[in-house]
Amino acid sequence: MRNSHVRSVVDKNAILYCLDVKTYKDSNGDGIGDFVGLTHKMDYLAGLGITCIWLMPFYPSPNKDNGYDVMDYYNVDPRLGTLGDFVEFSRRAEERGIRIIVDLVVNHTSDQHPWFQAALQNKDSRYWNYYLWSKEKPQDLTAGIIFPGFQEATWTYHPKAEAYYAHRFYDHQVDLNITNPEVRAEIQKIMGFWLALGVSGFRIDAAPFLIELRQADNLLEKVDDPYVYVDELRDFLSWRRGDAILLAEANEPVEELSKYFKGGDRMQMLFNFWGNQRLFLALAQEKATPLIQAFQELPPVPTTGQWANFIRNHDELTLDKLSNEQQEAIAAEFAPDKEEMWIFDRGIRRRFAPMVKGDLQRLQLAYSLLLTLPGTPVINYGEELGMGDDLSLEERNPARTPMQWSNALNGGFSTASADQLVLPVISDDKYGYKYLNVSIQRRDPNSLLNWMERAIRLRKECPEFGWGAWQILETNHPSVFAHRCEWQGSVVIAIHNLAKTDCAVTLMLKEDINQCLIDLFYDQPNQVIAGASHEIQIKGYGHHWFRVDNSPV
Repeated sequence: MRNSHVRSVVDKNAILYCLDVKTYKDSNGDGIGDFVGLTHKMDYLAGLGITCIWLMPFYPSPNKDNGYDVMDYYNVDPRLGTLGDFVEFSRRAEERGIRIIVDLVVNHTSDQHPWFQAALQNKDSRYWNYYLWSKEKPQDLTAGIIFPGFQEATWTYHPKAEAYYAHRFYDHQVDLNITNPEVRAEIQKIMGFWLALGVSGFRIDAAPFLIELRQADNLLEKVDDPYVYVDELRDFLSWRRGDAILLAEANEPVEELSKYFKGGDRMQMLFNFWGNQRLFLALAQEKATPLIQAFQELPPVPTTGQWANFIRNHDELTLDKLSNEQQEAIAAEFAPDKEEMWIFDRGIRRRFAPMVKGDLQRLQLAYSLLLTLPGTPVINYGEELGMGDDLSLEERNPARTPMQWSNALNGGFSTASADQLVLPVISDDKYGYKYLNVSIQRRDPNSLLNWMERAIRLRKECPEFGWGAWQILETNHPSVFAHRCEWQGSVVIAIHNLAKTDCAVTLMLKEDINQCLIDLFYDQPNQVIAGASHEIQIKGYGHHWFRVDNSPV
């Protein structure tokens, strides 16, 4: 039954902040971040201006894939604390008006999960049908590999089961049989448990594979429309908590994206991979066209929906929706050593700041775009500092190093010895913790951190960017991206120069009234516009946010 009477409206003026508890702040000196340490940093997060924290997996896990191999959905990894610590963290966040979203990793479980172990013990148990099995060898064991070069197959034979089990990801991450009503009921129990502990929503990990509903020996039901399961998730969430959020990770072709929203009845938020990949193409080429085309190609979002925009996340920078030529253009600019910087034949395993060589102007340009593009900005921990990466680490770990708080031991992340740290803290070159940390940037009025705090504050003062109807503005310059957002009669305009050279652009505005453009970022005289157009000077890699005042004094 549809629960339309409790449909929630996502806060389109929200600022999301993604972090991994184990690399954020260690409170007990064991080298691993924990919920007590994270709670101690709540004032920092509130001061930064974020309104919602997205927690990466913190459940008990063998940790073969950064916690995405879950073996207990109802607890906290003991290295990170207790359920009581989580509840206290949730309470302290609520006191500061900060919501919590957690990763819901239910496409698969760890092969150490009790469900899978019970299935191996008894084929006649209910848990056998929790997973996808094939007694016969599948025709193509490698179809749909997600991690080329690191993953050998998507079906693996288990001698104890005398059958092949499905796994779209690594062989230790066993796919759940989502067509099984008992599995769906288990997922609802998991969601209900965390909602009761104060969670405000869920990031749906690997959403396309969650709804894939593949054929297998024990398939209980053939489902013609796999998206009906998303409907079911949304209905349950709306029933349990009307204002809760579903945020989907779905790097899909653009023509598929509207199905995840379905007019506002499914996911409220969807990561904007389409826009992200073309944003990097625009930054690499210093041309606005890829970004303009990307947002023109995206389907409209419903009133209750929103894009989740981002620069970098905790995984690789995926470029798989671009042509080989476009990928090469991005690699040449941001990852010239493909052997070291490239992964999975499709993406870059670097943080953003080293990609632009720490150039403050380019960093501010990118994050200004993030904060003003149609959608909700998602900031990955450390981006507010311009943290670097450690390419000596395996797979995607170069961009997952611990947060750098000060120039104390281990960057203030932990008092443990270096060999005890969950991951090494960056210690060399200009990105090392002695030169780049929260404490240093706090004292520097020109630092990226202080700029980010100011930009986030301005973004929250400009709800037009989140809620408004947007329109791309003609500038007659190939490197300049300009757009306006209007909401409840109020208008803001953002202009971004993607090129290194200064330029002048002409904005086409309304013809019948005088208009005053109030520059929100820079201390300069307001510009009164009479007529249809006005020329604006913009520096290389520069940006301006204007509020339009139709009745200048």
